[in-house]
Amino acid sequence: MPSGTCQRTGERSSITAHSIIAIKGKALAAKGFNQVPPLNNRELFRRDRHMCAYCGGEFNYFRLTRDHITPLSRGGRDTWMNVVTACRHCNGHKRNRLPQECGVELLYAPYIPNKAEYLILTNRRILADQMEFLKQHVASHSRLVLAPA
Repeated sequence: MPSGTCQRTGERSSITAHSIIAIKGKALAAKGFNQVPPLNNRELFRRDRHMCAYCGGEFNYFRLTRDHITPLSRGGRDTWMNVVTACRHCNGHKRNRLPQECGVELLYAPYIPNKAEYLILTNRRILADQMEFLKQHVASHSRLVLAPA
């Protein structure tokens, strides 16, 4: 909260402002929070809470892989809805097969994080009131666990 002293009266003045004063671009427009964010392993692993979609184990970043539910070699695409986090062991077991072909089941369904969730997943330095603003826009099906502010 900036403050100063009035030169004429000597009284202390202050201005109170929220940490979110403006958002550049069309972030608040309906399509803004529904744009598909770029897919990368770091945010994928965070979306899936570093949990293997097949065995349920929790692993660090270096023991995880991006698994294509429908393999690229079989016409699958590299999209949020066709990828899950898998440990190296399970991904090696599944290889280029569909889950049902190798006797495994997905423990959770993939989904596309919206822009608000993606900002949280990218682990930016988010202030408490900014987090409250973003949490209002996180989809109800999100696996993102938000700590109380």
